[in-house]
Amino acid sequence: MGVCGRGWACCGGLRLPGGPGPLWALALGRPAPRGARGLRSSNPFTRRQEEEWRRRNRSALAYIAAAAVGMVGMSYAAVPLYRLYCQATGLGGTTGAGHSAEQIEGMEPVRDRVIRVTFNADVHSSIHWNFKPQQREIYVVPGETALAFYKAKNPTDKPIIGISTYNVIPFEAGQYFNKIQCFCFEEQRLNPQEEVDMPVFFYIDPEFAEDPKMAKVDLITLSYTFFEAKEGQKLPLPGYQ
Repeated sequence: MGVCGRGWACCGGLRLPGGPGPLWALALGRPAPRGARGLRSSNPFTRRQEEEWRRRNRSALAYIAAAAVGMVGMSYAAVPLYRLYCQATGLGGTTGAGHSAEQIEGMEPVRDRVIRVTFNADVHSSIHWNFKPQQREIYVVPGETALAFYKAKNPTDKPIIGISTYNVIPFEAGQYFNKIQCFCFEEQRLNPQEEVDMPVFFYIDPEFAEDPKMAKVDLITLSYTFFEAKEGQKLPLPGYQ
Protein backbone atom coordinates (compact mmCIF):
# COMPACT_ATOMS: atom_id res chain seq x y z
CA MET A 1 0.00 0.00 0.00
CA GLY A 2 1.46 3.33 -0.94
CA VAL A 3 0.77 6.81 0.26
CA CYS A 4 -1.10 8.97 -2.27
CA GLY A 5 -0.80 12.41 -0.93
CA ARG A 6 -1.05 13.85 2.52
CA GLY A 7 -3.76 12.30 4.65
CA TRP A 8 -4.76 9.82 1.90
CA ALA A 9 -4.04 6.13 1.39
CA CYS A 10 -4.32 4.10 -1.81
CA CYS A 11 -6.06 0.73 -1.74
CA GLY A 12 -5.96 -0.52 -5.29
CA GLY A 13 -7.81 2.13 -7.27
CA LEU A 14 -9.67 3.46 -4.22
CA ARG A 15 -8.45 6.58 -2.50
CA LEU A 16 -9.46 6.86 1.17
CA PRO A 17 -8.95 9.68 3.60
CA GLY A 18 -6.34 8.94 6.15
CA GLY A 19 -7.08 8.50 9.81
CA PRO A 20 -8.92 5.92 11.91
CA GLY A 21 -12.39 6.39 10.39
CA PRO A 22 -15.00 3.70 9.66
CA LEU A 23 -14.12 3.51 5.94
CA TRP A 24 -10.44 3.23 6.76
CA ALA A 25 -11.08 0.32 9.13
CA LEU A 26 -13.30 -1.48 6.61
CA ALA A 27 -10.70 -1.07 3.90
CA LEU A 28 -8.08 -2.68 6.13
CA GLY A 29 -10.43 -5.54 7.01
CA ARG A 30 -10.75 -4.40 10.65
CA PRO A 31 -13.93 -3.87 12.70
CA ALA A 32 -15.23 -0.33 12.86
CA PRO A 33 -14.45 1.64 16.00
CA ARG A 34 -16.94 1.25 18.83
CA GLY A 35 -19.68 3.82 18.75
CA ALA A 36 -19.26 4.54 15.05
CA ARG A 37 -22.46 4.54 13.01
CA GLY A 38 -22.13 1.80 10.38
CA LEU A 39 -23.60 1.68 6.92
CA ARG A 40 -26.36 -0.73 8.04
CA SER A 41 -27.81 1.53 10.75
CA SER A 42 -27.95 4.43 8.30
CA ASN A 43 -30.10 2.46 5.86
CA PRO A 44 -33.64 3.94 5.89
CA PHE A 45 -35.15 0.51 5.21
CA THR A 46 -33.31 -0.97 8.21
CA ARG A 47 -34.46 1.88 10.48
CA ARG A 48 -38.07 1.34 9.45
CA GLN A 49 -37.72 -2.39 10.06
CA GLU A 50 -36.28 -1.79 13.54
CA GLU A 51 -39.08 0.63 14.36
CA GLU A 52 -41.64 -1.94 13.17
CA TRP A 53 -40.06 -4.60 15.39
CA ARG A 54 -40.14 -2.26 18.39
CA ARG A 55 -43.83 -1.48 17.73
CA ARG A 56 -44.69 -5.17 17.50
CA ASN A 57 -42.80 -5.92 20.72
CA ARG A 58 -44.71 -3.17 22.54
CA SER A 59 -48.01 -4.57 21.22
CA ALA A 60 -47.08 -8.11 22.30
CA LEU A 61 -46.17 -6.92 25.81
CA ALA A 62 -49.49 -5.05 26.06
CA TYR A 63 -51.42 -8.19 25.05
CA ILE A 64 -49.51 -10.31 27.57
CA ALA A 65 -50.18 -7.81 30.38
CA ALA A 66 -53.89 -7.64 29.51
CA ALA A 67 -54.10 -11.45 29.46
CA ALA A 68 -52.40 -11.66 32.86
CA VAL A 69 -54.82 -9.14 34.38
CA GLY A 70 -57.76 -11.00 32.84
CA MET A 71 -56.62 -14.34 34.26
CA VAL A 72 -56.22 -12.83 37.75
CA GLY A 73 -59.72 -11.35 37.54
CA MET A 74 -61.18 -14.66 36.37
CA SER A 75 -59.48 -16.52 39.21
CA TYR A 76 -61.17 -14.22 41.75
CA ALA A 77 -64.53 -14.62 40.01
CA ALA A 78 -64.28 -18.38 39.46
CA VAL A 79 -65.61 -19.50 42.85
CA PRO A 80 -68.73 -17.28 43.01
CA LEU A 81 -69.53 -17.98 39.34
CA TYR A 82 -69.09 -21.70 39.88
CA ARG A 83 -71.28 -21.49 42.99
CA LEU A 84 -74.08 -19.82 41.02
CA TYR A 85 -73.75 -22.42 38.28
CA CYS A 86 -73.91 -25.25 40.81
CA GLN A 87 -76.99 -23.75 42.46
CA ALA A 88 -78.72 -23.55 39.09
CA THR A 89 -77.82 -27.07 37.98
CA GLY A 90 -77.26 -29.01 41.19
CA LEU A 91 -73.75 -29.95 40.03
CA GLY A 92 -71.69 -31.54 42.79
CA GLY A 93 -74.69 -31.87 45.10
CA THR A 94 -75.11 -28.13 45.55
CA THR A 95 -78.54 -27.11 46.71
CA GLY A 96 -80.58 -24.67 44.66
CA ALA A 97 -81.61 -21.19 45.75
CA GLY A 98 -85.16 -20.76 47.01
CA HIS A 99 -87.81 -19.38 44.66
CA SER A 100 -90.33 -16.60 45.16
CA ALA A 101 -92.84 -16.73 48.00
CA GLU A 102 -95.74 -17.03 45.55
CA GLN A 103 -94.17 -20.05 43.89
CA ILE A 104 -93.50 -21.69 47.24
CA GLU A 105 -97.05 -21.10 48.45
CA GLY A 106 -98.45 -22.51 45.21
CA MET A 107 -96.56 -25.82 45.42
CA GLU A 108 -98.58 -29.01 45.57
CA PRO A 109 -97.05 -31.53 48.01
CA VAL A 110 -96.58 -35.04 46.63
CA ARG A 111 -97.98 -36.93 49.63
CA ASP A 112 -97.26 -40.43 48.35
CA ARG A 113 -93.51 -39.78 48.09
CA VAL A 114 -91.91 -39.63 51.54
CA ILE A 115 -88.20 -38.80 51.71
CA ARG A 116 -85.92 -39.17 54.71
CA VAL A 117 -83.47 -36.27 55.07
CA THR A 118 -80.48 -36.80 57.33
CA PHE A 119 -78.04 -34.14 58.54
CA ASN A 120 -74.27 -34.22 58.91
CA ALA A 121 -71.87 -31.72 60.50
CA ASP A 122 -68.09 -31.48 60.23
CA VAL A 123 -65.43 -28.96 61.23
CA HIS A 124 -62.09 -28.40 59.55
CA SER A 125 -58.91 -28.72 61.62
CA SER A 126 -58.42 -24.95 61.25
CA ILE A 127 -61.38 -24.11 63.50
CA HIS A 128 -61.92 -25.14 67.12
CA TRP A 129 -65.70 -25.20 67.24
CA ASN A 130 -68.27 -27.68 68.42
CA PHE A 131 -70.70 -28.09 65.55
CA LYS A 132 -73.55 -30.58 65.23
CA PRO A 133 -77.11 -30.95 63.92
CA GLN A 134 -79.90 -30.69 66.48
CA GLN A 135 -81.82 -33.50 64.75
CA ARG A 136 -80.45 -36.52 63.00
CA GLU A 137 -83.25 -36.86 60.45
CA ILE A 138 -86.66 -35.60 59.40
CA TYR A 139 -89.23 -36.88 56.92
CA VAL A 140 -90.50 -34.60 54.17
CA VAL A 141 -92.43 -34.87 50.91
CA PRO A 142 -91.66 -32.98 47.68
CA GLY A 143 -93.40 -29.61 47.59
CA GLU A 144 -93.42 -29.19 51.37
CA THR A 145 -91.20 -26.81 53.36
CA ALA A 146 -89.18 -28.03 56.32
CA LEU A 147 -87.09 -26.45 59.06
CA ALA A 148 -83.97 -27.94 60.66
CA PHE A 149 -81.35 -26.59 63.07
CA TYR A 150 -77.64 -26.89 63.63
CA LYS A 151 -75.83 -25.81 66.80
CA ALA A 152 -72.38 -24.22 66.94
CA LYS A 153 -70.30 -23.32 69.99
CA ASN A 154 -66.96 -21.59 70.41
CA PRO A 155 -65.35 -23.26 73.45
CA THR A 156 -62.17 -21.16 73.27
CA ASP A 157 -61.25 -17.95 75.08
CA LYS A 158 -61.03 -15.84 71.89
CA PRO A 159 -63.56 -14.81 69.23
CA ILE A 160 -63.53 -16.91 66.06
CA ILE A 161 -65.11 -16.20 62.68
CA GLY A 162 -66.25 -19.26 60.78
CA ILE A 163 -67.66 -19.88 57.32
CA SER A 164 -69.33 -23.03 56.03
CA THR A 165 -69.80 -24.90 52.80
CA TYR A 166 -72.28 -27.71 52.08
CA ASN A 167 -73.36 -30.43 49.70
CA VAL A 168 -76.15 -32.93 49.14
CA ILE A 169 -75.86 -36.67 48.70
CA PRO A 170 -76.74 -38.15 46.27
CA PHE A 171 -75.32 -35.40 44.08
CA GLU A 172 -78.09 -35.75 41.49
CA ALA A 173 -80.67 -34.70 44.10
CA GLY A 174 -78.96 -31.34 44.66
CA GLN A 175 -80.89 -29.65 41.85
CA TYR A 176 -84.17 -30.39 43.63
CA PHE A 177 -83.01 -29.47 47.14
CA ASN A 178 -83.84 -25.77 47.53
CA LYS A 179 -82.80 -23.71 50.52
CA ILE A 180 -84.92 -20.72 51.50
CA GLN A 181 -82.69 -19.71 54.41
CA CYS A 182 -79.36 -21.09 55.61
CA PHE A 183 -76.00 -20.02 57.04
CA CYS A 184 -73.83 -21.31 54.21
CA PHE A 185 -71.09 -19.10 52.71
CA GLU A 186 -71.77 -16.41 55.32
CA GLU A 187 -69.29 -15.47 58.02
CA GLN A 188 -70.40 -16.39 61.52
CA ARG A 189 -68.66 -14.72 64.46
CA LEU A 190 -68.81 -16.49 67.81
CA ASN A 191 -67.43 -14.83 70.93
CA PRO A 192 -65.64 -16.89 73.60
CA GLN A 193 -67.95 -19.62 74.98
CA GLU A 194 -70.82 -18.40 72.78
CA GLU A 195 -73.33 -20.93 71.45
CA VAL A 196 -75.87 -20.29 68.68
CA ASP A 197 -78.61 -22.10 66.79
CA MET A 198 -78.38 -22.00 62.99
CA PRO A 199 -81.59 -22.65 61.03
CA VAL A 200 -81.91 -24.29 57.63
CA PHE A 201 -85.26 -23.66 55.93
CA PHE A 202 -85.65 -25.75 52.78
CA TYR A 203 -87.91 -27.78 50.52
CA ILE A 204 -87.62 -30.44 47.85
CA ASP A 205 -88.99 -29.40 44.48
CA PRO A 206 -92.13 -31.32 43.43
CA GLU A 207 -90.40 -32.13 40.13
CA PHE A 208 -88.23 -34.52 42.15
CA ALA A 209 -91.11 -37.00 42.08
CA GLU A 210 -91.35 -36.81 38.27
CA ASP A 211 -87.67 -37.47 37.53
CA PRO A 212 -87.08 -41.14 36.59
CA LYS A 213 -83.52 -40.89 37.92
CA MET A 214 -84.90 -40.11 41.38
CA ALA A 215 -87.36 -43.02 41.37
CA LYS A 216 -85.29 -45.09 43.81
CA VAL A 217 -83.99 -42.21 45.91
CA ASP A 218 -85.70 -42.09 49.31
CA LEU A 219 -82.74 -40.84 51.38
CA ILE A 220 -81.00 -37.46 51.08
CA THR A 221 -78.13 -36.26 53.27
CA LEU A 222 -77.43 -32.56 53.82
CA SER A 223 -73.86 -32.02 54.99
CA TYR A 224 -72.19 -28.84 56.31
CA THR A 225 -68.50 -28.22 57.02
CA PHE A 226 -67.20 -25.19 58.94
CA PHE A 227 -63.83 -23.55 58.30
CA GLU A 228 -62.15 -20.66 60.05
CA ALA A 229 -62.50 -17.50 57.96
CA LYS A 230 -58.95 -16.32 57.36
CA GLU A 231 -57.51 -13.87 54.88
CA GLY A 232 -56.58 -15.78 51.75
CA GLN A 233 -58.53 -18.86 52.85
CA LYS A 234 -60.10 -20.66 49.87
CA LEU A 235 -63.16 -22.80 50.50
CA PRO A 236 -63.39 -26.09 48.63
CA LEU A 237 -65.97 -26.17 45.87
CA PRO A 238 -69.27 -27.80 46.91
CA GLY A 239 -69.33 -31.51 46.27
CA TYR A 240 -65.56 -31.76 45.72
CA GLN A 241 -64.06 -31.69 49.20
